[in-house]
Amino acid sequence: MDIGVVLQNNPPAMQVVELAKQAEAAGFSHVWTFDSHVLWQEPFVVYSKILDETERVIVGPMVTNPGTRDWTVLASLFATLNEMYGNRTICGIGRGDSALRVLGAQPQTLGQLREAVQVIRGLASGEKVMLRGQEQQLAWAPDSKLDVWVAAYGPKALALTGEVGDGYILQLADPDIAAWMIGAVRRAAEAAGRDPMAIKFCVAAPAYVGNDLEHQREQTRWFGGMVGNHVADIVARYGSDGTVPQVLTDYIKGREGYDYAEHGRAGNTHTTFVPDEIVDRFCILGPVEQHLKRLEELRALGVDQFAVYLQHDAKEETLRAYGDHIIPAIS
Repeated sequence: MDIGVVLQNNPPAMQVVELAKQAEAAGFSHVWTFDSHVLWQEPFVVYSKILDETERVIVGPMVTNPGTRDWTVLASLFATLNEMYGNRTICGIGRGDSALRVLGAQPQTLGQLREAVQVIRGLASGEKVMLRGQEQQLAWAPDSKLDVWVAAYGPKALALTGEVGDGYILQLADPDIAAWMIGAVRRAAEAAGRDPMAIKFCVAAPAYVGNDLEHQREQTRWFGGMVGNHVADIVARYGSDGTVPQVLTDYIKGREGYDYAEHGRAGNTHTTFVPDEIVDRFCILGPVEQHLKRLEELRALGVDQFAVYLQHDAKEETLRAYGDHIIPAIS
């Protein structure tokens, strides 16, 4: 199993670069970042510096969306970085949340997401694609290759992932929910005539190594609020009739509002509705042994990568703990 890390593009940008370098030195395989250019700094500028100062890690957004940038711009960004640094990028993409909502816009439709996946991947892989009725190609990028991994929770988005995605990103680390989601993606891939075992699966969630569980919960409770935004969309679309796992829908009943100014931040005051049980299920907390136990459960389900959301007060300590004790045991 690969171990990646998800960073937030807070200034100073060079601190993000330094964390990426520490991650590579510790044995992490991927460096992902948030992509919400109003809340945080523009990620593709930071990717260029990370790639320039590392040798091995693969970088990309977790996640971008089809509405912030023109799809041809996104493809060109990835292809340019690949030309400069040798195909070391990856694209995580979803319908959009904070990046669009802070602009007063709504998440993109699943139809737009489906087309965007195919156009961005095709262009960034040097292929010809049809866009707005015209054939387009990045003729200067014949050697570029890009995989696109789709982030999804709802049944229709999971089906889309199985039909067109190279990989699937699940942003929570609960094995029971992961098993349900992975099964849905694989069934959709098989129904579409694809090899369901060829799709890569990434689980992403906060991880905090240590013994003070109460403190760790308070530092990572924000994550349940972030996931709750997506779950609220699912409930609005499908209801809470069992279409998705009940544990994923029940906890948002106490959700009263959400302030994107605190999105993805430890201490977010709009996540008090998230109970300890959800924090423990969605995140990986506690001593090293607890991390290894959960990661083995996820690997047994077919998870190819666990990506550590590193948004708490022990960033460097967590990188070291994973590098010293967890990556050697799980890789």
